[in-house]
Amino acid sequence: MAASSGSALDLSQALVMAPAAPREWLVVLPVVWCLASGAVLLMLRKQVRLQPLIAIPALLVLLALDGLLLWQVAAGGPITMVMGRWLPPFGIAFTVDLLGALFAFVSALVALAGGVYAAGGIDASGRRYGFYPFLMLLMAGVSGAFLTGDIFNLYVWFEVLLISSFGLLVLGSEPRQIDGAVKYAFLNLVATTLFLIAVGYLYGLFGTLNMADIAVKAAARRGDLPLMTLASLFVLAFGMKAAAFPVNFWLPASYHTPRVVVSALFAGLLTKVGVYALIRVIVMLFPVEGEELSFVVATAAAATMILGALGAIGQSDIRRLLGYLVISGIGVMLAGVAVGGPGGVGGALFYALHSMVVMTALYMTAGIAGRLAGGFDLHASGGLYGRAAFFSAVSLVLFLSVSGMPPFSGFWPKVMVAKAALDIGAWWLAGAVLLSGFLTMIAVGRVWTLAYWRPAVTGTPGADPAPRNDALVPLSMLALVSVLVGLFPDLLLSQIQSAAALLAEPSAYVDSVFPQGAR
Repeated sequence: MAASSGSALDLSQALVMAPAAPREWLVVLPVVWCLASGAVLLMLRKQVRLQPLIAIPALLVLLALDGLLLWQVAAGGPITMVMGRWLPPFGIAFTVDLLGALFAFVSALVALAGGVYAAGGIDASGRRYGFYPFLMLLMAGVSGAFLTGDIFNLYVWFEVLLISSFGLLVLGSEPRQIDGAVKYAFLNLVATTLFLIAVGYLYGLFGTLNMADIAVKAAARRGDLPLMTLASLFVLAFGMKAAAFPVNFWLPASYHTPRVVVSALFAGLLTKVGVYALIRVIVMLFPVEGEELSFVVATAAAATMILGALGAIGQSDIRRLLGYLVISGIGVMLAGVAVGGPGGVGGALFYALHSMVVMTALYMTAGIAGRLAGGFDLHASGGLYGRAAFFSAVSLVLFLSVSGMPPFSGFWPKVMVAKAALDIGAWWLAGAVLLSGFLTMIAVGRVWTLAYWRPAVTGTPGADPAPRNDALVPLSMLALVSVLVGLFPDLLLSQIQSAAALLAEPSAYVDSVFPQGAR
C-alpha cells in the first residue's frame, strides 16, 4: 500500500541527497568517455580514414581527464561517487585514490601512444573490423578496473577488457592468431572463474562487495572468518591474470601472434591490471593474510623473474623474447608485494608504472625493427644501426631501461625492491632481483648485437627503407618518459610513496566512501 499522506519517507537513510560535486564526476568520466567514443567509432567503422582522426583526439581527451583526476586526488585525497545515488555499501561505488589515479593516467598515456602507432600500423581491413572501437572498449575496462571501489564491479571491468582483448587478438583471422587466442582465452577464463568464485565466497562471508566496507569488516572479524582461504583464492586468480609462475605459460604462447601494436597494448596494460588488483586486495583488504602468504608469493616471484629472463635468452623471435621479459617484470612486482612495507610495495608500484611504458615501447621497437629487417628472426636480422641511427639510439635506451640500468626508469624500482628485501633479511630475493636484471641485459644484448650492431646478413626483399614517423613519434615519447623519470624520479617517487602509505592505512579511502564514519 502507498504511504499515507501524513507520513514522510526519510530518503536520506537510503540515498545521497546532495548533488554530486564537479570533482566527483571526474571519477566516472574516463569510463563514460571511452564507451561513448567507442560507440561513435563503431558506427563509423566503414569510414576507415576517419577512424584514427576520431580515436587519437578521443585518447588525448582521455589523457586530459585522467590527468585532471590525478591532480584532484593528489591535492584533495580519495574521491567517491556512488551509482544511482544509493548510499554505500548498497550502491556501486567508484572510488579513486592515488594508486588508481596513477595507474589510470599512465594507462591513458600508453593507449595514446598505441593509437598514434596504429595510425600507420593497422591497415584498412583492421580498421574496418574494429581496431579502434576495440581499443576504446579496452580502455573502458582498464579505466573501470583502476577506478572502481566495488570488488564485483572489478570483476565486471575485467570481463569488459577481456572481451575487447579477444577482438584485438584475432584481428586479421590468421591461423596463428586463432591458435594464440584459444590459449589466451582458456587460461584467462579459468582465472576469471577463480576470481568469480572468490568474489562469491567473499560476499558470503561479509555480505558486502564495497572495498572500503570489506577493509573495515575484515579488520574487525579477522579471528572468526576463513580469510586465509579467501586471500589464497585471490592470489591464485590474480597471479594467473598477471602471468606469474607457474601459471604464466599462456602469455608467451599468445602475445607474439596479434598485430605488433596489439601486443604492445597487451604488454603495457593487461598484466598490470592483474598486478593492480592483487596489490589492492592483498595490501589494502587482507594485509595480515598477505603477510602470511608472503613466502609463497616471494618464491613465485623469484621463479617468475629468473625463468622469464632465461626464457628471453633462449628466444630467436624478438616478439617471443619480449613476452618472456613481460613475465620477468611481473616477478619484480610480486617480489615487492611479498616484501611489503613502504619500500617493497612502493617499488612494486613504481616498477608496474615503469613496465607499462617501457614494455609498450619495446613492442613498438620490435614492430619497427621487423619492418626494417623484413622479419622478427634475430638470426636473419642485422644492420639496423647503420640504416636507422636515431631509432637504434631509442632502442638502446629502452634496452637499458628494461634491464634496470641507470639513469633510466627501470633502475629505481629495482633498487627499492632489492633494498626492501635486504632490510628484512630476504637476501635470496634481493639476489633474484639483481640476477634477473643481469639475465635481462644478456637477452637484450643479444638483440642489440645481432639485429642492430652486426652487419646485415642478406638483403631482405620487401623491408622498409626507414622507420615511419608515425611509429617513431609515440616510440620516442615513451622513451623520453623513461629517461625523464630516471633522471628526475623524486616527483613520481613521492606520489608512489603516498599511494603505498594510503594502501597500508586506508582510513582516507574508507572516509571517502563513508563520510564521518557513517556506516
